[in-house]
Amino acid sequence: MKIDIEKIYKNYDGPDKKRHEILRDISFSINAGDFVIILGESGCGKTTLLNLIAGLEMPSSGRILVDGKAITGIHPSRSMMFQQPVLIPWLTVKENVAYGCKIRKDSQDLEYRVSQFLEIMGLASAANVKPDQLSLGMAQRVCLARALVGHPQVLLLDEPFASLDTFTQAHIQEELINLWMSENFTAIFVTHDIDEAIRLGNKIVFLAGSPAGIADIFDIKVPYPRNRHDPEVKTLRTDILDRFKIAHLVKRNLTNEI
Repeated sequence: MKIDIEKIYKNYDGPDKKRHEILRDISFSINAGDFVIILGESGCGKTTLLNLIAGLEMPSSGRILVDGKAITGIHPSRSMMFQQPVLIPWLTVKENVAYGCKIRKDSQDLEYRVSQFLEIMGLASAANVKPDQLSLGMAQRVCLARALVGHPQVLLLDEPFASLDTFTQAHIQEELINLWMSENFTAIFVTHDIDEAIRLGNKIVFLAGSPAGIADIFDIKVPYPRNRHDPEVKTLRTDILDRFKIAHLVKRNLTNEI
């Protein structure tokens, strides 16, 4: 499933009744099976761009194409995982994982698929537990299982591991990469963490500025699993940080001119 993002602009009308431009002239392509990172500072418009790809919002101008067809709304081929776990409190883990498929009447082999993903995510022993008995890390694994149980072609992730401790974060990141490599879905992952971006992505789209535009795109050829001490990884991290500093300098100079 190829995604083409063509000259996307996004504006909002603020409480001050003024129009605020969030995204400006965003264009890039995502090939089927890519793991693309949308990287940038908090509040720069990363989630807005992800919502546009999900079909939760529409661009002010420009278009997003999936295999040549414009996105006009949400679609079961695209599944989304949010910053905080969103689970139905009165349903068990097993029922939460199956919930979306049941709503879509995607019932073929559903019990088997749910059991399979609970096993993969290390949640089999918690299948009949309610969400209030889960740790934050376990709850996010439930959300990841739910997002993948319908075998979506595109998985959209909005900083899903930002609130986890370092050890849990590293473990779930490893699980996500293994699932991506085995399930062959396209992943689009939002983060402001450079190390997480390098650890996960094969392409990083770096957003900067206000309104946000594409400051740079980095293609990553380092094989998985990645070691932060790898010379290529260190060089890439330095390159991204340098680009970040340049973007900040440009932003500050523009602000001073206004």
